[in-house]
Amino acid sequence: MAEKSKDRKPWPMKWIVLSIILFIPAYTFLTLHFRRAGPAFRPYQDLRDRTDVVRLLKAGYQRIAIDASRPAQSPASGPLAAGAAPGGMPEELARTLVEKPLLPLEITSVSAPVSTSSGIDYQVALEYTLADNRRQLCGAHLYERGGELVIVADFEQLHGGLLARTREGSALLTVPPGTLRPGKYRVTLVGERSSRTWELSVR
Repeated sequence: MAEKSKDRKPWPMKWIVLSIILFIPAYTFLTLHFRRAGPAFRPYQDLRDRTDVVRLLKAGYQRIAIDASRPAQSPASGPLAAGAAPGGMPEELARTLVEKPLLPLEITSVSAPVSTSSGIDYQVALEYTLADNRRQLCGAHLYERGGELVIVADFEQLHGGLLARTREGSALLTVPPGTLRPGKYRVTLVGERSSRTWELSVR
């Protein structure tokens, strides 16, 4: 039996190469054709987001992602006469979220209309101070419950040797049309140590 296996000849190399050449395009096509659309599954982040949604709904909140950008220059309109408010997320909202967002240290000024229409963008320009220069703006969320609107500008930690040039910055937050229903609201733009608050009328 040992002699028989010694006499067995290996496959010719041309058949191995041909198999590889045929397999790679077929595998690539099947992978691309049947791949799930959208971003890859990130277990921790996706499960955390789903848990947040369930807990927010139970607490009566609706969360909407809003656009956040760094404007090239400050808006032409003057600062809004927004009142000072205690820093930090509202207590009930903070208890509801699985992971608290990284907030700016202080909201130093706000520029936004005190009345708007539900069919147009609602823009909030703000100036802020960060706790350190190892953070950058990465998005924003609006939390709505009854007549209360809580706006949170989200920041992320810079890694490696990356540093922002300054701890002061500005951002333009845009609430898309149709997000706000007609009515009167108390808006709070949240900072870690100090926030800003004002009244908003939507028609």
